Amino acid sequence: MQPSKTNDAMSALTGGADDLFAKQKPRGFEAFMQKTTLVLGIIFFALSLALVWISSH
Repeated sequence: MQPSKTNDAMSALTGGADDLFAKQKPRGFEAFMQKTTLVLGIIFFALSLALVWISSH
């Protein structure tokens, strides 16, 4: 059987966001993937801006 969950009015409004922010700092592979995703996102954004600038000149 699955454990019961308490469904109060606040959790219905927040959508369980309190569980999301109560999580501990990621470690290991999860931390690596978060950092890699951030770096790749920044590179993608910078390349997008550079391509727009190049195409306009």
